[in-house]
Amino acid sequence: MKILVVGAGGREHALAWKFAQSERVSVVYVAPGNGGTAMAPKLENVDIDPMDFDALCTFAKAREIELTVVGPEGPLVAGIQAAFARCGLACLAPSADAAQLEGSKTFSKEFLARHNIPTARFSSFTDPRAAKTFAQELGLPVVIKADGLAAGKGVVVAQSLEAAEAAIDDMLLGNAFGRAGARVVVEAFLVGEEASFIVLADGTDFHAFATSQDHKAIFNGDQGPNTGGMGAYSPAPVVTEAVSKHICEHIIAPTLQGLLSEGIHYTGFLYAGLMIDALGAPSVIEFNCRFGDPETQPIMMRLESDLAEVCLAAVEHRLAEETLVFSSKAALAVVLASAGYPGDYDVGAPISGLNEVQDAVVFHAGTRLLDGILATSGGRVLTVAATGDSVLQAQRLVYQAVKAIQFKGQYHRDDIGYRAIEREAR
Repeated sequence: MKILVVGAGGREHALAWKFAQSERVSVVYVAPGNGGTAMAPKLENVDIDPMDFDALCTFAKAREIELTVVGPEGPLVAGIQAAFARCGLACLAPSADAAQLEGSKTFSKEFLARHNIPTARFSSFTDPRAAKTFAQELGLPVVIKADGLAAGKGVVVAQSLEAAEAAIDDMLLGNAFGRAGARVVVEAFLVGEEASFIVLADGTDFHAFATSQDHKAIFNGDQGPNTGGMGAYSPAPVVTEAVSKHICEHIIAPTLQGLLSEGIHYTGFLYAGLMIDALGAPSVIEFNCRFGDPETQPIMMRLESDLAEVCLAAVEHRLAEETLVFSSKAALAVVLASAGYPGDYDVGAPISGLNEVQDAVVFHAGTRLLDGILATSGGRVLTVAATGDSVLQAQRLVYQAVKAIQFKGQYHRDDIGYRAIEREAR
């Protein structure tokens, strides 16, 4: 079996790594991939842009690819699923209509409201003055979101009215996020603990992956601006068995049924970013129509099922025949970033020490291999992941491995997993 993974980040490396473990899989192509996927066994990079659907389909046909799995959000929103379907190719990806759940915050929030799925009070605006008035009405803190795709960075939690108004102006008037910020969603701040709940759906049935929790803020203690994610761990202790059941019954199932009622069959990964309040009640913060990054890395470390078999079953709408089995161990992952991220940063710094890493797996994101030299090529460069009998043990193994890796300007948070570790100590 040949598989094509579309994308270049840590999520795609982790998915390809897991696919390669299947006895059925002979090769995993990654388009365009990164420095890590260029060097891994059974993985092979393909120099095709993820948005070049014609070239991807041509390659998949020529190599007789049995399954294509799409990692990043851009191709999903642009309609890669339809492009592959027209060519008679199996592609695990929601349709462009379904991907609006991520592609437009306004669509997503209005969908939640239509189907009585819990979420924060909100409204959507193109007029800065009206947005500021609503922000003042909601009170502080208040959340300002760019409506479109902004690589995980188009969210501002404003602690003052001045900060809220500045964020609204930046997005609507300052073009801070381009077309993604041409409309903003202003919503009430939810209090509680965040968790990521990811499922695989085949249009009718779904299976939940292990729970996880990520850290989006750049600095320790979840301080500073949002990033695409600085680390994650699995499982998320806040999602108890009872909370998980509640999420499936009151959020995931109604979402998929709501889409069906609107003529949309959702096939692919669905990520619900949730806020769990003190009573264990979940509310939707956001939807992603893909696996999370860096949540994919610890989840794949714990997955014992054959991912290729399960994904193929989803595409063929027979997911009910399969199960997802996870190790009882905990897993934790820490992102090593370039100094300056999520703002401006330098690239091209040589990376050393990977051969000295023990008891951990290094997934690549912003790396490139040129003339045999591995160097940085992005903001989030590497994700170091490990498993342990507890989150604390996994954390210790990861940070021990991190010490071996060096590149100029390397930055990482020192406290990934602190909430889970505090719970373990109780």
